[in-house]
Amino acid sequence: MGEFEFDADTRLSGEGPEFEGSLGETWSGVPGVNGGFMLVLCTRALARVLPFPDPLVISGFYLRPGSPGPARVSTEVIRAGKTTAFGEAALWRDGKQVLRTTAAFTDLAQAAARPGGHAFSAGTAPALPPPEECFGFEPGAVRGVSIARHFDYRIPSAPGWLTGQPTGDPQYEFWMRFRDGRPADLLALPLIVDAAPPAVLELGIASTTVELTVHLRARPAPGWLACRTWTSYVGGGYHEEDFEVWDSAGTLVAQSRQLALILG
Repeated sequence: MGEFEFDADTRLSGEGPEFEGSLGETWSGVPGVNGGFMLVLCTRALARVLPFPDPLVISGFYLRPGSPGPARVSTEVIRAGKTTAFGEAALWRDGKQVLRTTAAFTDLAQAAARPGGHAFSAGTAPALPPPEECFGFEPGAVRGVSIARHFDYRIPSAPGWLTGQPTGDPQYEFWMRFRDGRPADLLALPLIVDAAPPAVLELGIASTTVELTVHLRARPAPGWLACRTWTSYVGGGYHEEDFEVWDSAGTLVAQSRQLALILG
């Protein structure tokens, strides 16, 4: 089997602290290149310069839309401790900074193995019908958003916004996976939390990300991802969006919250 599209399109060259990459035109959102895709490039660059293998939390501020074409990622190691390392990355396109990111990396396997750990969960994975019993988007169903072609989404019933009749309820749960069969991993999750149709479409709203923070909780098990997204507050020209990703073993593997600017 050849290289998966995601891995080919997020490949970086260089030895650091600066790397060269590309913003692919097939990963577009609204407007410009998808914010999660750009966050992945920064995450990959930081993974090359920090001494721990796993991103733990990543926060990105989007300074301007990203356009397709060659890009550069600059990195800086802020501090490397015994269990956690911190770094900063900036994504540049045409000499302008598009995204500024800070992140913390750790070793999640070692963290889980530490004695005396505590566990508590106030939530559960979405209770969804099997993917084969759900409504599936055709690859070109979301016009003008090429990133949707890379994913297989399965939702219990067709969303209202897709038929031009938003429900007024900005929340839904669904299955998600890469369409070409690539397994999800920690480096893909910053993309996945921003790669589904946003919940505010059910309010007839389009928006663009101002800031996105992703918490990576565990390395995902293979298989479909069960996702939950919702917006609770819209006002003053902005809204927040929360997102959860649960793996096939019922483990919460990622959480995110973003602040988005309403368009139009």
